[in-house]
Amino acid sequence: MKKLILILSLIVVVGCKSKKVNYDEPKENDIVKLSSNQISSSQKNKAYKLGKRVLMTCNTSKFKPFTSNEATQSVINNITIDELSKTCTKYRMWYGTFIDLQLAEVYQNKDNQTTIYRFKALYTKKVANKELRVFMNAENLVSAIKTSDWVENYKP
Repeated sequence: MKKLILILSLIVVVGCKSKKVNYDEPKENDIVKLSSNQISSSQKNKAYKLGKRVLMTCNTSKFKPFTSNEATQSVINNITIDELSKTCTKYRMWYGTFIDLQLAEVYQNKDNQTTIYRFKALYTKKVANKELRVFMNAENLVSAIKTSDWVENYKP
């Protein structure tokens, strides 16, 4: 009986061993920088307005949720006023009041046709050196929004 329990326990442990998931990170040659004449002005304006709407929440504490015409369902589900409030509290304390976005570069992932807009986020405190990336998919919907520290050279 003890041997049977030991063997079953061993099978369960081996069967439940976690596997390493290989996320397909984009390779550098899959991502190309777009020139200004390759960028759709309507998509650029949409990315700017939606990105600014997210960061303006830090100033106003009001957020108009994204609609299905503006963003994918996963973005709609993940960007909530509660999540934004947590981020905004830190950002206002460290960087001051959000002023505006400045378009720096636009890239396109050739593999999945996602356009990546890199905006430099401008704040009242001079120590603020933040970046906002707005990812637009082929259907012209926001598929992701990411903030990070600003770096001159783009790294996916």
